[in-house]
Amino acid sequence: MDHTTTNTATALIDAGSAPDPATAIAAAEAARTRLDFGRSARPAFRALIGFDAAAREGLDPALVELVQIRASHLNHCAYCLHMHTNDARKAGESEDRLHLVAVWREARHFYTPREQAALALTEALTLVADGAVPDDVYAEAAAHFDEPELAQVIALICAINTWNRVALATAKVAGTDERR
Repeated sequence: MDHTTTNTATALIDAGSAPDPATAIAAAEAARTRLDFGRSARPAFRALIGFDAAAREGLDPALVELVQIRASHLNHCAYCLHMHTNDARKAGESEDRLHLVAVWREARHFYTPREQAALALTEALTLVADGAVPDDVYAEAAAHFDEPELAQVIALICAINTWNRVALATAKVAGTDERR
């Protein structure tokens, strides 16, 4: 670990000014001590990449990113949230929609009924331990997606929840992206 980089970032934060993002990311990555899942569990990692790709197939890319962003909010996964908000921006998503997805119910007019149904299903499935997936949430999603699409959305939600858990278990650093 580079103590100079870590100390510089800490000093800037302590002084009340934001650290240089590249310096802060490098310091956080240097301090990371957990395993590299992609290298340590290569077959599982490849299978997860395949599952993720299959889950996205045929779905609107904007919907995919909104679902991934919302699940990452709920799971407190900064690594995935950073990655998917950047992906959404690159795909042309508006800043308003990105900022409001965490409170989409209060800003429904920014999202289509189909996106709202997917976001509600994302919340229910991500927080499944809090009370399963309510019938009304499932029915609303089923009203907006045909059966194959609904299966894809469910698979997508399962995939991002798995990615969130891998990132959290291995302390992935927000601002890094192993896809590059």
